[in-house]
Amino acid sequence: MAAAAARLGFLVCLLAALAPARAGAIEDPAANTRTTTLANGLTVLTLEDHTTPVVSFQLWVRVGSKDEMQYSGLAHLFEHMMFKGSEHLAPERHAQILEARGARSNAFTSRDVTVYFADVTPEALPLVIELEAERLAHLTIDEATLSSEREVVLEERRLRSEDNPNGLGFEALFALAFRAHPYRRPVIGWRSDVEAVDVEACRAFFRNFYAPNNIVIAVTGAFDSEDTLARIERAFGGLPGVLPIPRNPTLEREQRGERRETVLFDLRSPLVFAAWHTPATGHPDAEPLDVLSSILSDGRSSRLYRRLVREEQQALDASGGYWELQEAGLFLAWIGVRPDASAERAERLLFEEIDRLRETRATEEELEKAKRQIEVSLLRGLRTNHALGHRIASEYVSLGRIRPLDERLEAIRRVTLEDVERVARTYLREDGRSVVRVVAPPAAPDAAGPS
Repeated sequence: MAAAAARLGFLVCLLAALAPARAGAIEDPAANTRTTTLANGLTVLTLEDHTTPVVSFQLWVRVGSKDEMQYSGLAHLFEHMMFKGSEHLAPERHAQILEARGARSNAFTSRDVTVYFADVTPEALPLVIELEAERLAHLTIDEATLSSEREVVLEERRLRSEDNPNGLGFEALFALAFRAHPYRRPVIGWRSDVEAVDVEACRAFFRNFYAPNNIVIAVTGAFDSEDTLARIERAFGGLPGVLPIPRNPTLEREQRGERRETVLFDLRSPLVFAAWHTPATGHPDAEPLDVLSSILSDGRSSRLYRRLVREEQQALDASGGYWELQEAGLFLAWIGVRPDASAERAERLLFEEIDRLRETRATEEELEKAKRQIEVSLLRGLRTNHALGHRIASEYVSLGRIRPLDERLEAIRRVTLEDVERVARTYLREDGRSVVRVVAPPAAPDAAGPS
């Protein structure tokens, strides 16, 4: 009951904040972020706020699957290996020490970055700093560690991709939409690469990318900025920078014509996935695309859900959205087709709704509702120190600056019906889409043959 009351209280305050937000009066905690760069190139973002007795420490490494030159899956593999011990810590000890102090710690890998985080009480922050510096300086990279984590990753790949129709569909969709850019590869890597990577390749990857001048640390919450910066300087300041940091230079060429692929999988409910190329994060069309995405697929009153699930009853679910990446973007849509329905018809209905947004303007009611939903989502980013840390670090890494909240809100408010129609016409073209269907294989013929 207490948790539910707290959530209700937050939502009430959130909705109340929208009125002053529309007047540009809402306070943005991120405006107080301090940026410090050490002599070795390490960037530290500190946002001190003693409202709640929690600190979020986040270490953002500017390396994702797009940076892999030889073996795919290395960035994700290192997310695992970073927890497998160092010169002064046994395997798994890093996480165990933090968990014993009530911390919430984990990591994730994307196509652009690898991120490690720990949300702790203030007195544990010095320990977090020392633990992170220890594994950066003395990580164990040997055959035993690699063999152990290789098996973990291969099992994860089996569960999330190879034996998962949704995973297979998205994997095929990215490989179809991107022909040249390394975004085409799955973050977890191709099985053959994960099986083949050796210790020397892992060590070279770590030297190239886990250098201080390729890392951004964000610290948000209840801590003393001067003391924390001094501790980070002592712990990380002696790590050597690496130049140059290798980057994959490949660019994606313009798509000229629809692409299609069919994936066979033993399932009862077919799946349909579609993607269109859109701009990278930070582009002026990002806000109109966000509004378009909300109108099309945000919630049960969205166009896709209403048409495919409720009215035509061709789908179990229908969703999508604008996915911003550092070097490119995709507008995605996907459908879970009912077992008794047709994948062909569900797909046709999907594209009819896309065409409606391209050919006929949305309504003022749809526009205002979409803007409101996006505003609420942005304001939720003020709710916790972890969310604030994620926001300031991701924007600094992607854009080189932290956008003021008022700038984001004002950009959303400026979106017009004409903007929504324009981006739909510009990006959601038939000759620029990629389509993947995941369907059951055809039934095997009767072995006995006709009677």
